[in-house]
Amino acid sequence: MDSENLPLKRTAVFDEHVKLGGKIVPFAGWEMPVQFAGVIEEHMCVREKVGIFDVSHMGEVTVKGKDALAFVNYLVTNDVSGLVDGQVLYSPMLYDSAGIVDDLLVYRKSADDYLLVVNASNVAKDFKWMQDLQSRGKYDAELVNISDTISEFAVQGPLSEKTLQKIFKIELSGIGFFHFKECDLSGMPVLISRTGYTGEDGFEVYFKNEYAKVILKMILEAGHEFGIQPIGLGARDTLRFESKLMLYGNDITQDTNPLEAGLKWTVKFDKGDFCGKSELLKIQESGLTRRLVGFEMVERGIPRHDYKIVKDQKQIGYVTSGTFAPYLKKNLGLGYVSSEYKDKGTEIYIEIRDKAVKAVVVSTPFYKRKK
Repeated sequence: MDSENLPLKRTAVFDEHVKLGGKIVPFAGWEMPVQFAGVIEEHMCVREKVGIFDVSHMGEVTVKGKDALAFVNYLVTNDVSGLVDGQVLYSPMLYDSAGIVDDLLVYRKSADDYLLVVNASNVAKDFKWMQDLQSRGKYDAELVNISDTISEFAVQGPLSEKTLQKIFKIELSGIGFFHFKECDLSGMPVLISRTGYTGEDGFEVYFKNEYAKVILKMILEAGHEFGIQPIGLGARDTLRFESKLMLYGNDITQDTNPLEAGLKWTVKFDKGDFCGKSELLKIQESGLTRRLVGFEMVERGIPRHDYKIVKDQKQIGYVTSGTFAPYLKKNLGLGYVSSEYKDKGTEIYIEIRDKAVKAVVVSTPFYKRKK
């Protein structure tokens, strides 16, 4: 059956979203809440207080076995060999062409036990790609797609630690950025990591589906005094956008590479071989023809995905993401432009309804949280 014709999935707390007033929309094969109180209110709640996201649609794959480290290190561009137990790593994984298959998080439980967290829309494609690479390299490792059994909540914002500390016995201040712990939460085994997709301090909590409703209730009750709100996909997107966190399918795709996307910091050419390395080296040596830049609208207009970027009556690129940024109160965008237009202060134009609307290239990320 064509995946597009499959019935939409629901997370274990779908009914709770409806009770909380969530506006439900189809997303990546799931029925998900796009908003509750409203995108701007939810966005500001996460920036200033604390919000909870149901991100159970994300994919999880376990990699276990004596070649687990070698396999995962070949799979991604970043260097997994430098991780210690309880550490998380962000990385793209590439096709042989150096195009991006997906971006993911690598959780190291031990040298022969890893959890990979991938984007919801890519789970089936990613898992097949991993299996293909494993068989190609004859790695002694067991790959299991556990996505359908795992739920995940993201608790994000400056009051996220205070909220969660009320229900966790372990000292959450001891979990550093991009680190995690596996522990017990009122008799339920969970994994909690200091990670997120908002640019704020926060945590992501993983557990089996059957615990989802209980844990949701616990977190909402714990966060009540701090003004916690449920947050939908709309604010998830505006929050990640302000912080210039990549959205697969928009800012990065199989037709883009990490160097032009500003992800060179995730590429470790000196670690040994990885899938796509030889092509990516060729791209680096020949010079980048385009770059992903951030821009601010000078004239009125909101840039949207796929709008043309023009200059001197010719197209020089295209918008990947754009919106009104609620916290910054500006119309901002990300887009690929020919390399000669990448510098901060360069005037460019966004084609909005057949009109060239002035913008200027600015530094990114647009938003950085106060430490």
